[in-house]
Amino acid sequence: MKKALTIAGSDCSGGAGIQADLKTFSAHGVFGMSVIVSVVAENTSRVIDIQDVTPDMIGKQMEAVFEDIPPDAVKVGMLSRPNCMEAVAEGLRRYRPQRIVIDPVMYAKNGCPLMDPGAIDLLIEKIVPLADLLTPNIPEAEKMTGLSIRALADMEAAAKLISRMGARNVLVKGGHAEGDAVDVLYDGETFHHYRAERIPTKNTHGTGCTYSSAITANLALGMSMAEAVEHAKQYVTTAIRHALALGKGHGPTNHFYDLYLHGLINGAEIE
Repeated sequence: MKKALTIAGSDCSGGAGIQADLKTFSAHGVFGMSVIVSVVAENTSRVIDIQDVTPDMIGKQMEAVFEDIPPDAVKVGMLSRPNCMEAVAEGLRRYRPQRIVIDPVMYAKNGCPLMDPGAIDLLIEKIVPLADLLTPNIPEAEKMTGLSIRALADMEAAAKLISRMGARNVLVKGGHAEGDAVDVLYDGETFHHYRAERIPTKNTHGTGCTYSSAITANLALGMSMAEAVEHAKQYVTTAIRHALALGKGHGPTNHFYDLYLHGLINGAEIE
């Protein structure tokens, strides 16, 4: 059975973060493991508080996973502060996993900050060069590059700039734009565009986490980067289309809709 590890913050309401990642791994037939970097008290409406795990404990969680069940792919999500980033970067350099997907989470769906704004430079210096794929949304790409992104050409320009920061592939997600949801993948030479109909719903809590962890699962299953993104785009679109109207704010996506309807159809082998 293929294995995937998520290194991120938790979401006690279950729609984003570690919880969304593990659900997504399971929906793809991949065994999921986790390293919790921060405990986040949040729900569909707000972030109440964040308590970071100590760097020592982050390192020990990584040690526990890698010495026993080495993952086939790793997803890195919320890293709130510089000391968290340093600990995760040190562990990734030590264990050198293949297929690292990094989602530079800066804000919750309700706009609450999940990353210290002063840590962006360290993110670029220490974390971005470790990425086989970096998956910023438009606001995150704007923060990283200083660009104003209003059109597809701006997304391509941002992807090129972020690629020069060291990420081997960059996926700029168009969920915050108008019209169809178009994402731009840049592999250092070529652009790939992924388009889906924009679904009129407020229930999109955890979509970025879900998308990046779906890509991670697909890479663990042996897909190429372009294939992994294409299949993940289809998966997250279905999860949004059948999102759950839970909570008073932005409800969660439906991670298991397709699995419950059709079973595993993506070629996952469970041994």
